[in-house]
Amino acid sequence: MTASRLLETINSPADLRRLDRKQLPQLASELRAFLIDSVSKTGGHLSSNLGTVELTIALHAVFNTPEDRLVWDVGHQCYAHKVLTGRREGMSTLRMHGGVSGFPKRAESPYDTFGVGHSSTSISAALGMALAAKHKGEDRKAIAIIGDGAMSAGMAFEAMNNAGVADADMLVILNDNEMSISPPVGALNNILTRLTSSKTYNVAREAGRHMLGFAPPLLELARRAEEHVKGMIAPGTLFEEFGFHYYGPIDGHDLDALIPTLENLKKLKGPKFLHVITKKGQGYKLAENDPILYHGVGKFAACDGIQSAKGPAKLTYTQVFGDWLCDMAKADSRLVGITPAMREGSGMVRFSAEHADRYFDVGIAEQHAVTFAAGLACEGLKPVVAIYSTFLQRGYDQLVHDVALQNLPVIFAVDRGGLVGADGPTHHGTFDLSFVTCIPNMTVMAPADEAECRKMLSTAMTIDGPSMVRYPRGSGTGTIPEAKLDTLPVGKGDIRRRGKDIALLAFGSLVAAAVAAGEELDATVANMRFIKPLDADLIVEVAGNHSLLVSIEENAVIGGAGSEIERVLAERGLQVPVLRLGLPDRFIDHGEQGQLLAELGLDKEGIVRAVRARTNPQ
Repeated sequence: MTASRLLETINSPADLRRLDRKQLPQLASELRAFLIDSVSKTGGHLSSNLGTVELTIALHAVFNTPEDRLVWDVGHQCYAHKVLTGRREGMSTLRMHGGVSGFPKRAESPYDTFGVGHSSTSISAALGMALAAKHKGEDRKAIAIIGDGAMSAGMAFEAMNNAGVADADMLVILNDNEMSISPPVGALNNILTRLTSSKTYNVAREAGRHMLGFAPPLLELARRAEEHVKGMIAPGTLFEEFGFHYYGPIDGHDLDALIPTLENLKKLKGPKFLHVITKKGQGYKLAENDPILYHGVGKFAACDGIQSAKGPAKLTYTQVFGDWLCDMAKADSRLVGITPAMREGSGMVRFSAEHADRYFDVGIAEQHAVTFAAGLACEGLKPVVAIYSTFLQRGYDQLVHDVALQNLPVIFAVDRGGLVGADGPTHHGTFDLSFVTCIPNMTVMAPADEAECRKMLSTAMTIDGPSMVRYPRGSGTGTIPEAKLDTLPVGKGDIRRRGKDIALLAFGSLVAAAVAAGEELDATVANMRFIKPLDADLIVEVAGNHSLLVSIEENAVIGGAGSEIERVLAERGLQVPVLRLGLPDRFIDHGEQGQLLAELGLDKEGIVRAVRARTNPQ
């Protein structure tokens, strides 16, 4: 069999298990080459997936999947798993509308045992599966594969704490690549590395290596002993205290080490913890050298790597926020910035360099990030929490009880509000206007363009209470913000176009589409700006001289801004019909942003079509 054809024979893990073990390194080489070629054509997560090729092969070779349950954490590292479980051909549609999801998805394959997109859920889910098997008298295994960055989240330790006393027959694999999306932070990371970085340890290691260098077999024995001792003394103690039997660390790219170890662990009962060392971007030097750049990629030429964009790139909302953060920090010494391990994605790289003493990366710990901000605000600082809409959901209790209830001036810069595209339903920010607007003391804003975004962020600095500025992924209309730190009047919208009969009341990212639709409909168009407090005066004004009001928002239509408009009208006894346009009561699949908006009727044509269907029913 030729070296280029082995992967083509693998349509399920059963095919893999029929291979001779000597063929597995060749399979790993082909699989890695396939991933580089495939992801370069579709975009997606690359460096993390290249780091788990051998681990994925070993897991499917040893365990009887899907009967044995593999639970991937986050899912950034599941592409090799998808290829080996019958989706090789489908990878050409990765993250495309109607194509293969970029994350494990239960509806897509029986091998995807748990749907994920947020981190640190794997141990909890695998524990549930393990105890369910015990309850049902089924002899099957549950394996959680979690990264070192995800291990910084409290949920992972809550699950470990439970699993250690639950007598669960499960295996937790720590995929330790020393590289989460942002550089790993926190005490746990320090524990894992402190021993091996000490001067005494390294002097002894080098002396031993020099003496044993004359006897290669002894040198290899010492190397293996060193790896074992490193694990047992430092991280091993920590995990043993949770009730797990700790093994490792072992080389996650060495199939001759991985497979026998997994086979041995498969025979053991109870909670087990295997520490595996891998390298992000393994086998592709460009990704090895810059794993963050190659973490989430667009299309690129695999032979050349990612090239700098030619010409000036369109300014994104994330960049607008990052620039504002640095400018406001210079103007106001009270400002501090907080991110839950999303420095790059939230646009805080420059701030972290220019204001290192006022920059806090708290790790993958959204709940902690919110309450930490509350503590800073109690002492007179102005914390800015940069967080994706979908991740703010994890800190909701803290937003209510620790920030809003105490009316603390914490600013939430909420990125990825609305549909995010290829990452799909786990990352769409579809609920935030609904779940934040109902909280007392909150001020909630959504900019129509990049310039307005900067003004709203500056406005938030003037508010003596909690506030949220919610903006979409990517770019807007291309309106370039001025360098000033101007503010807006709180709770006031503005009329973008005067028309007759119909008034379109648009929020945030859909104002531009509303203006375009307004031109065709000869409708009045209002940029509402504030979801809370709503501009009640503007609503009453347009209700008095229009026969239909249309609310337009890139948020769940249930409980969203349109519902608030209806509430204002009802409270004032105004009998004006309202057509509410927004995201439907279902989870939206992955696909290109514009394509999804068009499908959901939230582009110009969809708005016009919906209004005409309401005003001219057939």
